[in-house]
Amino acid sequence: MSETTTRLTLGDREIILLGTAHVSRDSIADARRLIREEQPEEVFIEIDAARYKSLTEKRSWENLNLTQVLKSGRGFFLLANLVLSSFQKKLGADLGVSPGEEMLAAIEEAKALEIPYSFCDRDIQITLRRAWGKSSFWGKNKILAVMLSSVFSNEKLDEAEIEELKKKNAMQSMLEELAEFLPSVKEVLIDERDRYIAARIFKGRAKACLAVIGAGHAEGIARNLRAFEEGSISPETDSLEALPPKGRVAKLLPYLIPAIILGLFAAGFFRSGWSLSLSMIWKWILVNGTLSALGALAALAHPLTIATSFVAAPITSMNPTIGVGIFSGLIELALRKPRVADFENLPRDLLSLRGFFKNRITHILLVFFFSSLGSAIGTFIGIPYLTSLLR
Repeated sequence: MSETTTRLTLGDREIILLGTAHVSRDSIADARRLIREEQPEEVFIEIDAARYKSLTEKRSWENLNLTQVLKSGRGFFLLANLVLSSFQKKLGADLGVSPGEEMLAAIEEAKALEIPYSFCDRDIQITLRRAWGKSSFWGKNKILAVMLSSVFSNEKLDEAEIEELKKKNAMQSMLEELAEFLPSVKEVLIDERDRYIAARIFKGRAKACLAVIGAGHAEGIARNLRAFEEGSISPETDSLEALPPKGRVAKLLPYLIPAIILGLFAAGFFRSGWSLSLSMIWKWILVNGTLSALGALAALAHPLTIATSFVAAPITSMNPTIGVGIFSGLIELALRKPRVADFENLPRDLLSLRGFFKNRITHILLVFFFSSLGSAIGTFIGIPYLTSLLR
């Protein structure tokens, strides 16, 4: 029996947890073999409906409405999804295995044997939004840094290193490192999903079931299943699917920043009249607009998009309801609409930094992201700079 297999007896139920590496040939074979050997009454798959759809419907990207994504403020989360997908695809490309292939293999085997199966993972959009919402300002910057580094990185792992991830000690040390680096994100990505997946399995009716899960979740899921059986914690999942409420500072910050900037303009007027106040306004426009435009330039945006970023950034920085990225993204979308080839080549283009810039879908999202980042940097540079002018 595989060393990544855990058997649990909860009352009259037997639950088998098969821990896999998501880009491993051996894990694909393990999933198929164990389902055939055990013949469970139900199979649980660590995947959500949206991810299953993206894996099985190869042309689903053609239905993507980028205009609606940008207008609804979901540009960052779509980019985050693509970056995460890029990271897994890079690993899988080295081994000739697609990310999630072992999950699809488990579903195919269950279908062939006419065994009911269920998706048991939480929707990735909810997970990302909870991770973002629970992170501090510096935590958000760490998330962005990790995302960017994963796109720029050319680091490769061989198959032996991937298989090593299935061993408890290696995986445990990775989780401990993640917990130390970003505790709030570790809580959402690992701890909450352990409990969510365990709850979905626990609520199943089958007396003999098998769950195909990532190796890193096996210990946490087993621990939660035992706790549910003992009654020490509840298997409810509503709280794990709700978006975390914004804290008082987070609610006030979008309004506080414009108030501070307007207050500085007013202070300049009372100190030295219109000359200083107008000078401060002009310098604010120059700092915020220039850095946003530089962000758009770094994303290789169209010249008109760069100009739009310069003009829009100082204005949107004063408006808590809209960001410059929406303007820059929509202008870039209008000027460089994605072609059929961009949708067809998206899975391949995610494998390289060049592909991110070449593909018009990801390019538009990079313009959205970098122009927004430039404006944010401009805001936090601009406020101390304007304050220094009052001395």
